[in-house]
Amino acid sequence: MKSDSTFADRGEAAEALAASLLDYRGHNPLILAIPRGAVPMGKIIADRLDGELDIVLVRKLGAPFNPEYALGAIDETGWVHLNRPLEGDGEANAFVASEKARQLQLLQERRARYTPSHHPVDPEGRIVIVVDDGLATGATMIAALHAIRARNPAELVCAVPVGAPESLASVMRFADRMVCLKKPENFFAVGQFYRHFSQVEDDEVTRILTAASSHRKAKGT
Repeated sequence: MKSDSTFADRGEAAEALAASLLDYRGHNPLILAIPRGAVPMGKIIADRLDGELDIVLVRKLGAPFNPEYALGAIDETGWVHLNRPLEGDGEANAFVASEKARQLQLLQERRARYTPSHHPVDPEGRIVIVVDDGLATGATMIAALHAIRARNPAELVCAVPVGAPESLASVMRFADRMVCLKKPENFFAVGQFYRHFSQVEDDEVTRILTAASSHRKAKGT
């Protein structure tokens, strides 16, 4: 029997999120997924809400001896959010500067790969829903929300299936509305709340975004 603290997969999580966001259907929301894992989820949510799908590109800054642990995150402009201040540590500052340069290069490569045929959809004046498959430290979501807030959306929504309670508290102040379906206390990693949590590949992201772009062009938007 499935535990009520887990989702079968990202598809089930996306359907549940869409059901919690149905009040935006009919308002042409812009669904911005954080690659790679959230892009298939974003497609489902955009379809259910009759919205528009695009991505917001951010990357975590991994720790020196544990790259899976986020020291913070960076957006495409080079703006950095750090989970904790470095407090004048020269070695740590040098590492973050190097990691920032590396991740910024990767963001540029991903932009060229994922959306070669169109510029990012303009969020100004739109209801924007930023989607990820979960919040661990919250750093990448903060960077994503900060990047979109600077472009003047009418309403900025953070939507995730699951999040660590302390991270949700940090992220909440960057959004107008937070939608999170599960807030478990014993949170170690996003993947623990999915029975199937396979990696989403670049080819799938590109295929989904190319189809979304073609649909947008067919509608003349």
